[in-house]
Amino acid sequence: MTMSVEMGEAIEGVAAGVPFVALPPSDLERPAPLVLTWHLLGAPFSEAAMAAALPMRELRAWRVHLGLPLTGKRFPEGGFEGFFRLASEDNVLNVVEPLTRQVEAEFPAAVAELCSRLSIEDGPVGLVGGSQGGAVALQMLTHAEIPVAAAALVNPVTQLAPVIAANERVYDVTYHWSDRSRAVADEYDYVRRADELTAPVLLVIGEEDDVSITEPAAALHKALGEGRSELVTIPGMAHEFAEAPGLEPAPQTEHAKLVDAELTRWFARHLAV
Repeated sequence: MTMSVEMGEAIEGVAAGVPFVALPPSDLERPAPLVLTWHLLGAPFSEAAMAAALPMRELRAWRVHLGLPLTGKRFPEGGFEGFFRLASEDNVLNVVEPLTRQVEAEFPAAVAELCSRLSIEDGPVGLVGGSQGGAVALQMLTHAEIPVAAAALVNPVTQLAPVIAANERVYDVTYHWSDRSRAVADEYDYVRRADELTAPVLLVIGEEDDVSITEPAAALHKALGEGRSELVTIPGMAHEFAEAPGLEPAPQTEHAKLVDAELTRWFARHLAV
């Protein structure tokens, strides 16, 4: 079925169990490359809100915005509140790890189904992720199943441990680390694993975001080097770039427009569109 998300007609559906909102290229006479996005666990907090925030209208590609596990149509019992209850009990083991593992399991089949249903050209895809969605994109860059031409990450969780420490500081709570959760945080440390990332990475960082995001992003950029990465800072932008709570589509913020332009430029170059 179709829905309006502030930028014309989009296709809403489910591919291999994954909810999506697909924005078609303006030219449907020939197949186009595929760019896939994962939203934040904040605003934008859904595939539809991500499509509205970062539509990349000028990019001649299919932009397919995927819903993360444990969110939106796949919220746990209790919905929005149930999700945050799980996170408050153990963010690493109740949310970050199962969410990421599920994306790893479902992603190849979802891409295959999208390619069978949409007019997508053969070739490597582009990946976009914001915050925890950025960490998901980084994890997928360590896989070889789906060839990736380039990735663009907006305020990504590049290292998990500093983000957990920031949450402790902001919310005045204590996270009780276990051997298992420390192992998860070690796995999801993409500065340490920079050599495993399989494609060029654009890092788009809010000037006003927390140091738990900005400093690891700078460290990843340094680890990858200029030839494999680019770091762009958006003046005045904090962590989120859509109207809170970010579950529904909303008009682009000024910061989102700047991010959108950077992503469009990056993929026009790396997807040769």
